[in-house]
Amino acid sequence: MTRIPVPEQTPQGPAYEGRLLDRADEEVVDQGAPFDVRTLMSRRGVLSLVGLGAGVAVLAACTPTASGASTSASTATTTATPSSPATATSSAALPVGEIPDETAGPYPADGSNGVDVLEQSGIVRSDIRSSIDGGATAAGVPMTLTLTILDTAGGDVPFTGAAVYAWHCDAGGGYSMYSDGLEDVTYLRGVQVADAAGAVTFTSIFPACYSGRWPHIHFEVYPSVDRITDAANAIATSQVALPQDACDAVYALSEYDGSSRNLAQVSLDSDNVFGDDGGALQLATVTGDVTTGYAVSLVARVDTTTTPSQAAAPAGGGGR
Repeated sequence: MTRIPVPEQTPQGPAYEGRLLDRADEEVVDQGAPFDVRTLMSRRGVLSLVGLGAGVAVLAACTPTASGASTSASTATTTATPSSPATATSSAALPVGEIPDETAGPYPADGSNGVDVLEQSGIVRSDIRSSIDGGATAAGVPMTLTLTILDTAGGDVPFTGAAVYAWHCDAGGGYSMYSDGLEDVTYLRGVQVADAAGAVTFTSIFPACYSGRWPHIHFEVYPSVDRITDAANAIATSQVALPQDACDAVYALSEYDGSSRNLAQVSLDSDNVFGDDGGALQLATVTGDVTTGYAVSLVARVDTTTTPSQAAAPAGGGGR
């Protein structure tokens, strides 16, 4: 049932909510439009003050304290922990120098020594574990490789749109398209285009350690995917070094037979590619384990205004 407003009696006459009635001898609901408007405006004013107070309270709750503490929402972490294998991040500190130019080695398949995988349809792909035609698949411990390419000439901005060609040996130390029995295989080779953060990611397997070389991954950086069919267009050619603790764990597995022995005979300082500085600018950050796989990441600063100066192919075994 609707409640009928009851006026209160004051020395000046009947009133409602502190306002004298325009028509003292009539009910509150019959005071007319002017009185109703004044009542409505008065109520909105109260509500506005209440709303303002609530807003101030909310802002106060969301504002960090003077000591720098923040609310629980702002302190929540955003780092995900992938399961199989983990995805590498690009949160590493900025390297102190440009990524060193290194040899492409004897097995680049970029057309520089006759064999060319970069002209094949399907080479632009993120999962490089199988041949482009879907045939042979490389076995081994799962690995994701994330390379973040920065343009030093532009102020270390992400090199968005750059095409990165990556390749490495399999668990037996062999290179597709070159090693005995792998001449018609194209696995563990692929191209990705850098995203807005300058990052490319490949799904692969952890490479072996073959005689004479520290475990590594090759890569070339091209200005765009349209220019990958000519090795002379590469802006940078370098290698990623893998840390020893991850190598020790992987090479204990039977499918990497011989890698532990080869690793014991070389070091980052004695390697003929990384030995100049112990791989200081090329040693990757690695997380994971042999069960879930490894996430390998490296930030590479590339000077787009200079001409690469590749060294000669390194000595040592490889390619079985």
